[in-house]
Amino acid sequence: MSVAGIGDSEPNNSSQDNELIDMGHDLLTPTSTIIAYTEMLLEYANVHIAEQGFIADLKKVLSAGEQLSNLITQLFSKKNVSQGEIDLNNITSAIRHNLRTPINAIIGYGEMLLEDMEDMDAEEHKDAILDLQKILNSARRLLTLIGDLSYRSKKTESEPPDIEQQSIEKPKIEKIKPAFKINKVTPSSLDIDIPGTKVEDNIDDSSQVASLLVVDDGENNRDLLTRRLKKEGFEVDEAENGLQALDKIRSKNFDLVLLDIIMPEMNGYQVLESIKTDKELAQIPVIMISALDEIDSVVHCIEMGAEDYLQKPFNQVILNAKISATLERKRLRDRELAFLKKLQIEQEKSEKLLLNILPKAIADRLKVGVHTIADKFEDVTVLFSDLVGFTELSAGVSASDLVEKLNQIFIAFDRLSEKHGLEKIKTIGDAYMLVGGLPTQRDDHVEAVADMAIEMLDEIDWLNEQNQEDFKIRIGVHTGPVVAGVIGKHKFNYDLWGDTVNISSRMESQGIPDEIQVSETTYQRIKDKFVLEKRGLIDIKGKGKMNTYLLKGRK
Repeated sequence: MSVAGIGDSEPNNSSQDNELIDMGHDLLTPTSTIIAYTEMLLEYANVHIAEQGFIADLKKVLSAGEQLSNLITQLFSKKNVSQGEIDLNNITSAIRHNLRTPINAIIGYGEMLLEDMEDMDAEEHKDAILDLQKILNSARRLLTLIGDLSYRSKKTESEPPDIEQQSIEKPKIEKIKPAFKINKVTPSSLDIDIPGTKVEDNIDDSSQVASLLVVDDGENNRDLLTRRLKKEGFEVDEAENGLQALDKIRSKNFDLVLLDIIMPEMNGYQVLESIKTDKELAQIPVIMISALDEIDSVVHCIEMGAEDYLQKPFNQVILNAKISATLERKRLRDRELAFLKKLQIEQEKSEKLLLNILPKAIADRLKVGVHTIADKFEDVTVLFSDLVGFTELSAGVSASDLVEKLNQIFIAFDRLSEKHGLEKIKTIGDAYMLVGGLPTQRDDHVEAVADMAIEMLDEIDWLNEQNQEDFKIRIGVHTGPVVAGVIGKHKFNYDLWGDTVNISSRMESQGIPDEIQVSETTYQRIKDKFVLEKRGLIDIKGKGKMNTYLLKGRK
């Protein structure tokens, strides 16, 4: 191939111009070798290798060689040099990137063609293999020469790095924190959300085929990398620009994104920033890829959250190693987060079980290490209820039916106690005990318990109607001081002690079916807001005669 496009005009005006034109000659020589050998290989393949894919890849090599030749001729022409269009001290990253792009295609397709030919009859095609190796050697020689351009065009330290301004200007952003920070696991710190992860899924999903997204505006670059990755057994999707990549990432779960830096409209830095600042996407690992090897670009990508950095053309061993290492780190992170999520769920289950036994305020004190919990409350209201004739009923039904009936009633009572802000203490057989005014004190505890007692009767009536049953219930209420505390070491129990508990129990046991019997003390606290009917004196065991009242409803 002729190199007449460089240096044919009038004599040069400076030694630097001569140096630039010499560079152009140096670049065109191996480029001409690539084109010549590729043309000969095409002639050979048309006769001896019928596979269309092989010929198509050779044509891509030839096209890349011709593209490179035209670019070199244009960049290093006498006209451009003399007019200052290209300057030895200002050979930008954009120029080096544009020169390397077709070289990457030549090397990438050339290596795949060489593998194909070696898989055929290597002896039969040995001359063609030698020609292909000459093409690859020339392409690698070109990379070395372009690396020399990079070295010779270094600017002074006071000037900013010459990353291409229009397409890869670094966005001004704060350093991005890692997507996940795993702290010491405590009951209060287990607040972890893993977008797109189901906890019930198998934690170790290493047997699944990894899904990768290749993002590059160069069709040949995408094709080469995609074919390489598919050959290694990966599932691969492609995106030709940043916006398309973000759309695909948001609509599909990828295990890894391979992201080119230099792209029009939205460059790789901007795509990386969008991924790492999005809570839903931040956990996806990203490996940046570029034809440039500038250290400031590598550092900047890592600071922004990229897992690694790959330079084109790819060394297959390094490519495989970096992808494998990144996927393994992701797998370990996913497993760790899934374990933490499972731990969180188990913690929540334990918390619910604990709250079924103890009031939340008491459970919180136990969790922070309080060993002995005993408090005196001067003013609370205690309620006892008991199903009338339940013992006789239990003799005539199966165990499962008995438990189901009792469970239905107690669940309804639990719901009412939560509604009124009261604390269920325990159930004993068919008896139900609750209290108002502890462990968190409140001024209206007597009214709250009275309201609940009325609704308990309504609830029994409703359940009887729904299930064609005839349950009756006695309810007793008394107000006064109690001692409350936790007993037990392995099986905790929060309980109440004192005369108030005993009198409340007597109000129930010596009450009337489907009635709410309250003590004189309770009566005096609610008589202005509720309708009560005096029952009169009854004999209370251990207390003698006491005035009691039947609570009928609110005024």
